[in-house]
Amino acid sequence: MIYFKFPFDEKLYSTDPQQDTESISFYSFDRLRQIDFKGNIIEASEEFSQAVITSDDLLKDESHFHAEIKDEYLQTLHSVIEVIKEEQLPKLVYSRRKIFRNFSRIDLKKSFNNLCTSYPNAFRYIFNDGEHAWMGAFSEVLGKFNKTTCEFETMSLAGTLPVSEAWSEKEIEEQKPVTSYIRNVLENYAKNIEISDTYDHISGNIKHLRTDFKALIKPEELDFIITELHPTPAVCGIPKEVCKRNIQKFEKFPRELYAGFIRIETEENIMYFVNLRCARLYQDSVHVFVGGGITAQSNPEKEWKETELKSEAILKNLVTI
Repeated sequence: MIYFKFPFDEKLYSTDPQQDTESISFYSFDRLRQIDFKGNIIEASEEFSQAVITSDDLLKDESHFHAEIKDEYLQTLHSVIEVIKEEQLPKLVYSRRKIFRNFSRIDLKKSFNNLCTSYPNAFRYIFNDGEHAWMGAFSEVLGKFNKTTCEFETMSLAGTLPVSEAWSEKEIEEQKPVTSYIRNVLENYAKNIEISDTYDHISGNIKHLRTDFKALIKPEELDFIITELHPTPAVCGIPKEVCKRNIQKFEKFPRELYAGFIRIETEENIMYFVNLRCARLYQDSVHVFVGGGITAQSNPEKEWKETELKSEAILKNLVTI
């Protein structure tokens, strides 16, 4: 079972039973895991309206994970900042899980509807394949390729603040290396690259800094571009390999599908979305994944508050019973 909505599109989609077509794939952050949904993409509003989707259908949580408490997070983040200073890293992304268990049941259908209403400019999805169940809503496009025009679009999305706050040097400096990284990758495949001015991207109760890119590419080079772009500095850091090693060293839990990406192919486009505001769903718990870009100027207390704010994207939309 999978249901999803594209950004700025309130039509609900799913897949039909055609097993010879592979339309949707979820890739883990490390790209070692892949979950596929076969079938053609179809509208599914009527099917969804009749469906009963609750946490009773999910597996029980047997992970035995215990989320980081605040003091543990702050202590680790101080160590991360020391590494950033010692190795002169422009940015490293550190994430954590927030585990919610204070419920008896969750009405996942209503929860997903809430998520769709709260984030109309995001890619929104819920799925349960019998072994894995996830839900998410996020705005970052890793890539969009038009099969007819061969135009490729992507974005640099980084820096996070509540909508009402003004940008500081920390957020501005955090977004710059993401933009530079994407431009450098695209320059290996395209000559005339269109780059927008940086502007505010609103996502619910928070905002990010965003820069858009457009370029004409060769279809056969699309997979190479995606491989080079992922993971972007927005979800990993710079340099990529150094940051990936430190993520593995410092983060308490594996990221699983968090900060991985989703590939969706339609008749017109091939789209790739970064799986950010998301949660793994269990019958008796919800694991919410949140993270932030850490720089030498980061304040651990402020970073904790930022992750708490990001967790609301899922938690405030859950309908518990």
